[in-house]
Amino acid sequence: MFDIVLYEPEIAPNTGNVLRLAANTGARLHLVRPLGYTLSDRTLARAGLDYAARAAMTVHDDWAACQAHFSARRLLAVTTRGKLRYDAWRYAAGDVLLFGPETRGLPAIVLDALPDTQRLRLPMQPGNRSLNLSNAVAIVVYEAWRQCGFSNGA
Repeated sequence: MFDIVLYEPEIAPNTGNVLRLAANTGARLHLVRPLGYTLSDRTLARAGLDYAARAAMTVHDDWAACQAHFSARRLLAVTTRGKLRYDAWRYAAGDVLLFGPETRGLPAIVLDALPDTQRLRLPMQPGNRSLNLSNAVAIVVYEAWRQCGFSNGA
């Protein structure tokens, strides 16, 4: 099973899309406050459809609480500043996949706490800044799940 962490997500429909992805892959979704929307936002519900009831979701009050929750687990940050391509990493059940907010990415204080080998990147054309958050999560989760043989429960 994988855990997906959205650090301070800003756009409700992206979170709804990731919630739906988590339900369909058996992953668990974690949100780190502050959120850029309320959990009752109707665009969150619309993007997530009826999958919210099928997905495990936890909201952490802050980054420190989230870190404490995963203290014994392998944490992988997906960032444009990553040195290792996402498909070069060897994923294992129990990996925690961390993604930053849509407009600014993961802050240095989060990235600096991880070794370079745990900072993954998605390739893009030169000069481009970023991918849509829910698309980036889908790419990484499906690669991790593929490497684990699409076993029951991501």
